[in-house]
Amino acid sequence: MAAYDLDEQEKLGDLKAWWTTYGNYITAAITVVALLIAANQGWKWWTAKQANEASTLYFALSDAGGKNDAAKAKDAVAQLVEKLPGTGYAPRGALLAAKAAFDTGDLATAKTQLEWVVANSKEDELKSIGRLRLAAVLVDQKQYDAALAALDGKHSEPFAGLFLDMKGDIFTLQGKPADAKSAYEAALAKLDSKGSQKQYTQLKLDAVSASAGAAK
Repeated sequence: MAAYDLDEQEKLGDLKAWWTTYGNYITAAITVVALLIAANQGWKWWTAKQANEASTLYFALSDAGGKNDAAKAKDAVAQLVEKLPGTGYAPRGALLAAKAAFDTGDLATAKTQLEWVVANSKEDELKSIGRLRLAAVLVDQKQYDAALAALDGKHSEPFAGLFLDMKGDIFTLQGKPADAKSAYEAALAKLDSKGSQKQYTQLKLDAVSASAGAAK
């Protein structure tokens, strides 16, 4: 029995010695893990909260756009881009707000919203849509060189045909049929053969080619 007690005491002594040596490290490690878990849970809560707020503002913005309430749309998108710019709703909301502004003739606001999308969206597709619509607004303002500069910016490959098609439109407005013809031809090579856009581009190419031929 005494031998058993001695053995237990030795084990207990070893355990105490081990804990004295490594106890602080273990406590620190447990604390770090606990903090990481808490931080992760906090981050998930904060992300969910932001997503919920952003979705609420986005749908309010969408509703305002459907009712042509430009003032309400402008207020909703201002909150989105100022308070929740990192969410996916912000650039989408800015695109909706730009459309609402454009439809009411407020080109300055539409331009501002689209410039924000181009500068801040993390999604290449949304950036491309923003550039296309920004170019359209600039064309409406007769800022043709600025519109071409917007179209020269980086864009997703699936949008290449649309970018070239709009360049053709701008060159036509500038009275440059040769440049327009080249742009339309390049657009046709990029556009989806099954889409209706290709037919429209072909019609524009035929028209500008006839115009260029008549000029000769």
